[in-house]
Amino acid sequence: MSRAGAVLYAKDVDRVASFYAGVAGLSLRAEAGHAELHAPGFRLVVVKIPDAIARTISIASPPAPRESTPIKLVFPVASLDEARAAASRLGGAMNAAEKEWRDEGCRVCDGHDPEGNLFQLHEIGRA
Repeated sequence: MSRAGAVLYAKDVDRVASFYAGVAGLSLRAEAGHAELHAPGFRLVVVKIPDAIARTISIASPPAPRESTPIKLVFPVASLDEARAAASRLGGAMNAAEKEWRDEGCRVCDGHDPEGNLFQLHEIGRA
């Protein structure tokens, strides 16, 4: 089956995969060294960064957004408010509601995961 997808490298595969499962509502299947998350027509694979490289990466607590990356994952969600609460509970964060905007009738908001990787959520189903 052909579908769109992305690969995201992480120091803590389980934490990052659980974050996206909880925030974006993706189904999760964890395996040794990586995790696969699925939504209709899309697959996100979270892969463990090799230990030698991971030791050179420092992640602040709370994590700082990695704004110098050219990639931002985008997911549809039923509710930005519920996703914002889940992001906070799971170690990441979303921008405040005041920083949301509208695109094609959807509420849109950016955030970052527990390792600082940027993402964007589009609230579907609400006008």
